[in-house]
This record gives sequence, structure tokens and C-alpha cells, in this order.
Amino acid sequence: MGASKSSLVDEATSVYITEQAKAELKEFSPYYRKQFSVEWFSQLQYELQQQKEEMVHLLQQRESPAGSEVLYEKQLHFFDESRKWKERYIVVRANYCLECYESIETFLKGSPPYHTLLPIGGNVLTNEKKYMAVVDNCCPNDDFTDLKEEFCPPLSGMPGPFPVYLRLPYRRDSYFCFNQQDKQLQFISILSECIRHQNQDFLKKKTCEVQAFLKAIQLYRQDKGKYEAWEMLIGSDVRVLANLVMEKLLPSLEKEMLPYLKAKKTEKKRVWFATVEAAYILVLEHLLVGFAALKEECRKRVEKEEVVVHSDMDHILNSRQQLQEKVRAKVWAEAEKEFAESIQPHLGAVLEELMEPISSAFLEGRQLSESLMDKLFHEVQQGKDIQELKQTRAAMARPELQSCYQRIDSLQGRNLFAFSNIKGLIHSTQIHLQQLVENSTFTFNQLVCKNLQDDSEEALSLIEKAKHRVLKQYDYDSSTVRKKTFQQALVSFTLPVVKKMLADTCKPELEVLKTSVDTDYSNFIHVDNIYEDVLLQMLDKEVTKEHANILSHTSD
Repeated sequence: MGASKSSLVDEATSVYITEQAKAELKEFSPYYRKQFSVEWFSQLQYELQQQKEEMVHLLQQRESPAGSEVLYEKQLHFFDESRKWKERYIVVRANYCLECYESIETFLKGSPPYHTLLPIGGNVLTNEKKYMAVVDNCCPNDDFTDLKEEFCPPLSGMPGPFPVYLRLPYRRDSYFCFNQQDKQLQFISILSECIRHQNQDFLKKKTCEVQAFLKAIQLYRQDKGKYEAWEMLIGSDVRVLANLVMEKLLPSLEKEMLPYLKAKKTEKKRVWFATVEAAYILVLEHLLVGFAALKEECRKRVEKEEVVVHSDMDHILNSRQQLQEKVRAKVWAEAEKEFAESIQPHLGAVLEELMEPISSAFLEGRQLSESLMDKLFHEVQQGKDIQELKQTRAAMARPELQSCYQRIDSLQGRNLFAFSNIKGLIHSTQIHLQQLVENSTFTFNQLVCKNLQDDSEEALSLIEKAKHRVLKQYDYDSSTVRKKTFQQALVSFTLPVVKKMLADTCKPELEVLKTSVDTDYSNFIHVDNIYEDVLLQMLDKEVTKEHANILSHTSD
């Protein structure tokens, strides 16, 4: 906070950090090249076969807001680089970034923000003691702990009784303050929404580049013995790579730089975190250029292969099918045995842990949707004018779901196969719920918007019919989304466990099978991908069976 980046990292350290980033990208690149071709071929096959999306939504899909659309804007107190509280105008757009302006006047003039904050990986806290405990947990040694002076804003100087601490990995933290609790809670709600979407949205894209990247990261970490889901798989592809580099870099920075940090003991913590941020920015700068070049190289290569792939599609698919049968023959029985002994006995309990908070959150979302529809019904019944009705309908577009989100948040800390990335499941489920509730109110508005000025009795009848129709659709879509969420979650929990258990026995077998792949098609057929596909087929079958058993016991 407040220190010059150039003064924190000298030239030699800067060169070392850049070399580390370069080495990581070089080591990762073969994985990405291979997965890019495999994913490109799969997507080409999908397009040629014109497959349909499995999950059908009955509710009309609310269009995603334009990135420039303003979702939140308020004047509030912000602790800036001068380490003083200043009144600033904060704007959140539908790209889920926080823009900081000197004042509302500079915003209205169209001036660019003087600071833009991407809250990727953010942790929101409202208590100084809890915040400092989180900070201390990220400190490199005991000399730094319990030193809050010169780090976070002192309570005595706060301009209001309701602070918000935003802890960010590898970057400086941010601090906000409010005079009223309702304004604090409103800000926390939009800030949490920004974190969810910044963490998830990019990596949920179905493009070849993103899907290839996700698989490459998984296999890259797996070859280093890291099978579990990774909590730093958040943000853009470049930021995920930067997280990989920083994970390796921090121990060496701690060893080489900590003894020479020129700062008072009470200031060391602040200077250390500023040094980490400076290193992170250097890593990002190199990876932005290097990874862009790698993606362009991959795009050009598959363009050259497209004609051959179109002509040989059937041969490639036959070769892949034959290899899949060989892999299945080698691993299926052993995978089923390990699953039955080590995982299946716990699966029902894990599924029940998932179902209760998620189902109750979706039920509360339904009740909220119904209450919003009922509110419009009563306002029409009371003879409110069309402008007031429009305001009510506009408010329905972004319902307050914080209570629903808190139910899903309760998954944190539950016994789910020691799954390390539960936050990813929480955020993706919250986003699904948000989309479902917003789609239900959008569909309802579409059904009733043209008839609100009709005869009151007719309008009331229309609203009531539309409500029942939308809620019925909500129930169907909610059931579909939840089933898919439970299925994907259980498979995500169990796949790393099964892979780790089978690693010693199956890896030699898979290495032998790699030699059987036709060299002409080796860019598009990868044994590791097929091995995972086989395991997924087995897990999907077992998880579906367990889910059906739980539902049958529930209905009884």
C-alpha cells in the first residue's frame, strides 16, 4: 500500500521474476498445444453432427446486460494510496469491475476512472480482527503476524462505523466505509456479485481456447502429482497462469528478499505485500504477451489441418473409438473396484450435504419470484398508475438474492471429500440461481407487459395466469439445474480421488497405449483425454445411481 513498485523490486529480481514466468509458460505450452488440437477437433465434430444442448430451459433467457450498463453507483468513503479516507464515486458496470472516480461530476463528464478494480479471488470481511487474521495467514513468517499498525486503516480514524475490507490475492487490499449498515450491505451484495462473476465467467466460456486451457491446466498439475481441484483456477487464462507462477515464486521471494526488506518492523507486512504485488504485475506483463503468441500459433496450426481433418474425420473417429475400447478394457474394472471400496460408501452422505442448502436456496428463490409477482398483482389491484407499475417491473429485473446466496455459502466447511475448491462450486451455483430467478421475472414481465393498461379484472387474471405458468416453468428448470449441479459436483469431487488411486497401476498401461495412436492423427487423439472420458462414464453411471437412490428414499 502506497510504496513505489520500482523501489520494491530491483533489476536483478525483476529479471529473475520474468525468467520464472518465461520458464513456466515454456513448460506449460506443450500441454496447451496438444489440448488446443484435441478440443478444436471435438468442437468441429460437434458442429458437423449438429448436436443439441442437453439442458433445455423453458423460461425465456434474459439477455446479458451490455458491459457498459451501470449496475451500481454510489458516493462512499474509500481508503486511497495516500492512506487517507476520501469520498469517492464508485461505479459497477455489467463487466463486474469497480470503477473509482474522484467525484460524481468526473463520472458524468465521461472522464475515465482514475482506478479500476478487478476483485478476482476477493474475500469480503467487515471485522478488523477477522480481516487481520486472514492477512496474518497469508504472511510468510511469524515475525509479520499481529502487526496491524501501518497496514489496515485504524478504527479510530474511520469516517463511519461500517467498514468493508476486501482481501485480494497477490494485490493490494481495498477498504471502504459507510455510515449506514443498509448501504454497507448493499455494497457487499454487489461486490460479492462482482467476485463471483470475475472468478467464473471467463472460464465458463465454451470457446476452443478456454476449454483447451482448462484441460491443459488440469493435466499439467496432474503430472506434478496435484490431482485435486485448484482454488486459484479463477479469472482469465493469463491470470490463472500468473497464479501458477506466483505459487512457485513466493517461497523464493521470501527466502531472497525478506531478510533485506528495508522497513520498520511494523511496516514490514505492508512492504512485503506491496512487493508481492509488484512481482505479480511483472509476471502478468510477460504472460500477456507470451500466451497471446502461443494462442495465435495454435490457431494458425489448426487452420492448416482443417482440410485434412474434414477428409479423414471418419478415420479419426474410428481410431479414437478403438483406443477408447482399449483403455476401457485396461482400467474400467479396476476403477469400479476402487470406487466401490473407497468412494461409494461415502457418496450418499456427500450428496445429502449438497442437496439441503442448494435445494433450500432455489426454493427461496422461487418464493422471492412469487412475492415479486404478487406485489405487481396488488399494485394493479390498487389502481397504481402505469409509471409506478413500470418502476415495480424494473425493480424485478435485479432481485435481491443475498439470503439465497448465504444458504449456498453454508457449503463452505462441509465434509465433501476434502474438496479444496468448494468456493468454485458455491459461486457457479449462485450464478445459476441468479440466472434462473432473473429469467423467471423476465419471462413474467414479457407475458404481462402489454396488458397492464387493460381493464383491471382482465389484467389481474392475466397476471395470475402468468404467475402460475412461470412458477411451473421455474420448478422444471430448477429441478434440471439442480440435478446437473449435483451430478457435476459429485463427479468433480470423486474424479481426482479415483485418478490418484489408479495412478500407479494405470499410468504404465496408458504409456504403452500412447504408442498405438496413429501418428497422422496424434494431434487429435490424446490417451490422457480418453482415459478421463472412460473414468467419467463410470462415475456418471455410479453418481446417477446414487442420486436416484437418495431421491427414492426421500419420496418414501
